[in-house]
Amino acid sequence: MWQSVFEQILPHWVRSFTYVKVFSKYEVCFYVKYFVNNERDLMLLSGGSEENIRELFSKAYKTAPSIVFIDEIDAIASKRVNLEREMKRRIMTQLMTCMADRKRAYVLVIGATNRPDAIDPTLRRPGRFDHEFRLGVPDENARTKILSAITQNVKLEGAFDLVKVAKSTPGFVGADLEALVKLAGGIAMQRIFERKLELSKDNEDWWRKTYSWTPEEIANCSYTMSDFEAAAKQVQPCLTREGFSSVPNVTWDDVGGLDSLRREFYNNIVAPIICPDLAKKFGVDSKPGFLLYGPPGCGKTMIAQAVANEAGANFIHIKGPELLNKYVGESELALRTIFSRARTCSPCILFFDEIDAMTTKRGKEGGLVVDRLLTQLLTELDGDDQRKGVYVIAATNRPKVMDKAILRPGRLGTHMYVPPPNQEEREMILKALSRNKPLDASVNLGAIARSKACANLNGADLKRMVRFSFLL
Repeated sequence: MWQSVFEQILPHWVRSFTYVKVFSKYEVCFYVKYFVNNERDLMLLSGGSEENIRELFSKAYKTAPSIVFIDEIDAIASKRVNLEREMKRRIMTQLMTCMADRKRAYVLVIGATNRPDAIDPTLRRPGRFDHEFRLGVPDENARTKILSAITQNVKLEGAFDLVKVAKSTPGFVGADLEALVKLAGGIAMQRIFERKLELSKDNEDWWRKTYSWTPEEIANCSYTMSDFEAAAKQVQPCLTREGFSSVPNVTWDDVGGLDSLRREFYNNIVAPIICPDLAKKFGVDSKPGFLLYGPPGCGKTMIAQAVANEAGANFIHIKGPELLNKYVGESELALRTIFSRARTCSPCILFFDEIDAMTTKRGKEGGLVVDRLLTQLLTELDGDDQRKGVYVIAATNRPKVMDKAILRPGRLGTHMYVPPPNQEEREMILKALSRNKPLDASVNLGAIARSKACANLNGADLKRMVRFSFLL
């Protein structure tokens, strides 16, 4: 008896049914026989009682070899302490009883969930769900293959480049790419229709010619790169809908200056992501941690976003105080979930803003929540295989209050001071802030940056100054 549970970090990012069908295709001695999509479907089959599960498994045993696939299994298999309704408790108990039946043969049981931590531990032990697999977000190579499969029956123009489309869609999953192709088809249809309308408008029967298509005209219709580029601007990736940020649109030109920090980040984060084989050959640390510290408003958040943009990595922004929860265990669970999702969409940069709120020195009275959260963070940072493809950058303006344990090498071992901008950097920041603004030819940004009024202004102050200057 082979069993497995698919740990999908985000369920709608991948097609669970597709994985089952592929599995069935290659394991020819098995076939997909029964599907249970969720608790509602389970209850509808036989009135919502545990009798339904017994009948389901009984049929599976009688028609073996067969597959029982339970989607969103957390709906019926949550931890029993969290089950409020007695019916759910009975269903859970019956499911374990059926799976523990040693008389069964050649029945493959597969479960899928986006909340593996919510599954009752008794189901995750050997003899029930023996194996766990994490299905992550496709990388560039995988996106190219997915696009190739989706567009195999679609006519593309000769200069069409699927690799370029894959590069421009970081953070997209199969469902996003499918939506992209459908939307591109709609844009292509509108483009072709408008073109034909323009060519026919001088003809008296323009309406008849516009709405009639010959087989040759239909055969010549094709998708263009511009169709996909326009569609990509309208499709919102699942990462974003789930509260994540895909690759930021902030560049180093927006930051202004800080070339030494840029070189450091390039050597330790950008280069290993872009050229992983070269980084491995020279022994570059695969899980560095960085702490940005300095006065408020100096662009620490923008630096982290610029690094993610240059590396083409996904970006998750966490504010330290948001993780604090008064209920025991909830803060640690939230932190584990963040790292788990970061691993799913690797390469990924985790940016902890105001990290001092969750890493203050241990032992202070009333700081039990922070102590537990800090311990969990140290555990996540120490994970060797767990950190693969996940890079951690933290920011604070109070480094002295942080616990020394997190500041050592191997955790947040590289400390970078982000100073207020100097005169040259102020000019670069002003140019970046006013790049798309209608400036009069008489405006001298260099002179403004050199003026005494701007001598002590940081990036946030300059941004506010530019905003107010256009309101006057």
